[in-house]
Amino acid sequence: MRTLALILALALPDLALAQGTGSTMPAQPDAGLIPPVDRPENWPLFPDPGQPRSVVSPTADPQAEQVVAGLSDSSVAITTSFDGSDILIYGAVRREAPVPEGELDVIVTIEAPSQPLTIWKKTRRAGIWVNTDRVEVGAAPSYYAVATTGPLDQILLPDWDNRYRISLPRVLRAFEGAIEVENSVPFTEALLRIRQQNGHYLLEEGAVTLVDDTLFRTDIRLPANLLEGDYRARIFLLREGQVIDAYSAAIEVRKVGLERWLYNLAFDQPLLYGLMSLAVAVFAGWGASAAFRKLRRA
Repeated sequence: MRTLALILALALPDLALAQGTGSTMPAQPDAGLIPPVDRPENWPLFPDPGQPRSVVSPTADPQAEQVVAGLSDSSVAITTSFDGSDILIYGAVRREAPVPEGELDVIVTIEAPSQPLTIWKKTRRAGIWVNTDRVEVGAAPSYYAVATTGPLDQILLPDWDNRYRISLPRVLRAFEGAIEVENSVPFTEALLRIRQQNGHYLLEEGAVTLVDDTLFRTDIRLPANLLEGDYRARIFLLREGQVIDAYSAAIEVRKVGLERWLYNLAFDQPLLYGLMSLAVAVFAGWGASAAFRKLRRA
């Protein structure tokens, strides 16, 4: 094995070693976070679908500071009594050189799996509210939370926000199909406003505690009506508005116990689930009627 590793090292001198578990920053200056794919150069980003995707050059020394982080829970179990959960995200900054100049900031995000959706505009016609115009979004997470050490617009440059899609508007992916309305901004703003009011989209500025530019922690609340899936937690280190390192970890959200059994029954055997629901309703109605008759006689 050592001989094979030595041969590979000599044959591939530019091969970069991993920076550590969870790190997603490129080890080479010209390396990208994601392997290149065949896509158009202009990406329709929110809130302006005509805005091109910004090109940001990596920092000169991406390995000067790295994130070492952990989560209090890597999985969330949804039971019949589930009323939400608090996730503690903590970590430290690993350095192999003196602390660089400039203020250090930390951004933490938790993102649910993305799904396509349609945003409808209701219009009152003949005294009735009906759906008229619509905008189809290629992918949007059902839950998204952002926690920072300071005001987001002051610690994160727009170009880096475009690259990593950190802020709430940027988490919405490209439009799906042709845009049928002249101005899509009111539609996306309405979606963000509604989900923020429901607690599904959160922006908590100043919620990350940073001690001596080394240790950090934050608590993010997950709502009770979570959807199942593999959630993603991301941690970003920033200096002067630029991302210098990023860390990613998975959070598994699953139904367990009676919730899981009923969920599987409803989708795997819908007829049996319907008959069982009907039987429960009939039994509950008969039981309530018998109880009232007994109370009348008493």
